[in-house]
Amino acid sequence: MRWLRRLLGGRRVQLDPGRQQALLRDVQSRYGTHAQVRFPEQVEALTAALNSDDGLVVAARIVSQVADEAHADLQAQAQEIHRRTGRRLLVHRRNYRPLWMEAGHALRWPLFALPCGFHPYAQVAAAVAVVGSQAPRLDRVTDPNPLLTHVFEVLDLTTAAWEYGRVRVDTDAAALADRLILSAGQVIAAMDDPPRLPPAVRELMRRNNTVSVHDPAGPRAVGGINLGARMRENFLA
Repeated sequence: MRWLRRLLGGRRVQLDPGRQQALLRDVQSRYGTHAQVRFPEQVEALTAALNSDDGLVVAARIVSQVADEAHADLQAQAQEIHRRTGRRLLVHRRNYRPLWMEAGHALRWPLFALPCGFHPYAQVAAAVAVVGSQAPRLDRVTDPNPLLTHVFEVLDLTTAAWEYGRVRVDTDAAALADRLILSAGQVIAAMDDPPRLPPAVRELMRRNNTVSVHDPAGPRAVGGINLGARMRENFLA
């Protein structure tokens, strides 16, 4: 693997675990819904704060932790639904769309209430942006393959919740989806042998519809996003 060869071949960067923990604590405590700053400004500040090799490690950790916790949350929700109703729901990390298609009305979008406290429109959006912008350096600090899988998982959860889970598509939600698509494409471009695109992405890439994007503070539509077109633009280059 290219990333492991780099780590063992003398091109390893100097990382500081203590600095990483300090960055992680700062990211958790200063940002999110409690911060008196709009999400776009939070993302800008966070992206600048994580602009280092240690910051890249922290960004990758945020994305992976969010994907893991979201999966655990959905499994717990599925188990609770089975306990109450006897209905069995299958939770597959590679493709969440069948789950949301079948039971979206009964599911809670996990990204708004994860144990880590990372908000999808603040810490997660910034971490994804950092991972994408520094994609050529990823294999110096981590294995990009599972990280890319986690980026796709968060993208799948985001788009499926729009369609089946009543998650409102406002400018912050659209910005998250756009960053996920852009960053996944940047990671793919930096890899020697990128993996096959997951089923949810391939399904959406066959579409060409535009989703209305609303003002976060009101019902007015202020634009739109064509997920299929954005994915084709970034994943088929």
